[in-house]
Amino acid sequence: MTTERSTTPAPHERKVVLYRNGSVYTAADPFATAMLIDGDTVAWVGSEQAASSIADSSMEIIDLHGALVAPGFVDSHVHLTETGIALGSLQLGGIRSARQLLDAVAAAKGDGPLLGHGWDESMWENPALPAAEELEQAAGGRPVFLARVDAHSALVSSSLAAAAGLGGLDGYSAGSHVKRAAHTAARQEARRLPEASLLAYQRRALTEAAENGYVALAEMAAPHIGGVSDLRLAAAWNTGAGEAMPEILPYWGELATSAEQARALLDELGVAVRGLAGDLNIDGSLGSRTAALRAGYSDAEGERGSLYLSAEQAGAHLAACSLLGIQGGFHVIGDAGLDAALEALELAAAEVGEQRIRAAGHRFEHVEVADPKSVQQLAHYSVTVSAQPRFDADWGNEGGMYEQRLGSRSRSMNPFASFYAAGVPICFGSDSPVTPLRPWSSVRACLEHHNHAERISARAAFLGHTRAGWRAAKHRNPMAGQLVPGAPASFAVWDAEELMVQVADGRVQSWSTDPRARTPLLPALDTGVDPVCLQTVKDGVELHSSPALRS
Repeated sequence: MTTERSTTPAPHERKVVLYRNGSVYTAADPFATAMLIDGDTVAWVGSEQAASSIADSSMEIIDLHGALVAPGFVDSHVHLTETGIALGSLQLGGIRSARQLLDAVAAAKGDGPLLGHGWDESMWENPALPAAEELEQAAGGRPVFLARVDAHSALVSSSLAAAAGLGGLDGYSAGSHVKRAAHTAARQEARRLPEASLLAYQRRALTEAAENGYVALAEMAAPHIGGVSDLRLAAAWNTGAGEAMPEILPYWGELATSAEQARALLDELGVAVRGLAGDLNIDGSLGSRTAALRAGYSDAEGERGSLYLSAEQAGAHLAACSLLGIQGGFHVIGDAGLDAALEALELAAAEVGEQRIRAAGHRFEHVEVADPKSVQQLAHYSVTVSAQPRFDADWGNEGGMYEQRLGSRSRSMNPFASFYAAGVPICFGSDSPVTPLRPWSSVRACLEHHNHAERISARAAFLGHTRAGWRAAKHRNPMAGQLVPGAPASFAVWDAEELMVQVADGRVQSWSTDPRARTPLLPALDTGVDPVCLQTVKDGVELHSSPALRS
């Protein structure tokens, strides 16, 4: 990349930047090769010939050398502090046995609690877990908290179990593996960290996001995760404080029983949240066998998961949020969990009317197990589904965790194409740290869904990761997530090997080479290599820049 002029404007100076000689993903012109940014707004998109006529010495001019400029990604479900902790703690994703896990714990250096993330016994030849005493001995007496990859259960040492007072709590049976209430108590004990440490973890997560083309993240805070103080720290990044970071779209997952109680709860937060939604858990996760199922788990006789809220409780919550005109919603994964959530919609509609329910724009997180009838009900009430495509990529393969837990039922999971066909609004995210902040891998997962019937095009997946994320959060600017004149200048620049149109049916891939298709091009995702982020810009402010951009 080369630049004809590069200046650093004073804070009050309006910066004008012309990007040229590349490809711009825009509905305004499918052949656009250039874009002009004026301050925080897209001023123009068009051809290289037109760019030559408007370029002048007052602008910074960036030669893209064929790179792609595209709307910045929005991650519709993240946990900032947990992501930072996972990035800076013991990485256990490659562990394949209890012995390897104990060796990794023994090799870890440092003082204080030993934190780790990412173990997944469904990928071990022998899924037997180490004992709490074994973890204690391997860590040399340091308290140990090792989060499972889904973050819904963990392994803890005996000293941490004692410090957290796990005895007698639901989900604790004197072993190392803790779930439900015991998991919440253990996590809160392990996360007793000073504010400076929490901020450092959040900064690390936000930097990781910016380096991967994200301009906004929906923070799914809740009492059982980090508490109100963690939410306030996350939301404070939007004030700037000298550091340019992706925008935080904050949610708070706490149950309301009435409109009055919901209003009081919102007032007490001290943070303008997008809604009382997100990780307000109706159930748990499939990996930890806490997602609520109609029929039992295929690999655990008699287990059907956990239902944390009744339909009546959830219905009261949705009614309260609807009366206030704000988003409500839940974390829901299993089909029995979704049954409860859908019954809650019916109960709330009977109380406040269907029109109020639809107008509030409620959202359900994950919704991994949904049959056709459930999909139609979601569409009827205009509920947005916030899904995580990498879940299918990681666990939907033959013999993978989904098949282990659900058997033949796993084939119908994460029905992305069915959601789109029924008119269910859908947006995508990572649930980081459960899956990494790698947006193109997430787009690829939509193209390569294990069930061919549920695959969607790269364009649909890209829109679900960008414009749909803003809309799902009811963002004030309806043009957010687009690169058209008048839209916010929030985008990323990508070095990609090849650009094309990718659809779910490989028989028509050749269409991508025909300019008459008049469809904006996206990076080819069948090369095995993700595009490299050269720059991330939010409202005209640079969040990340690779040296290659201006070299």
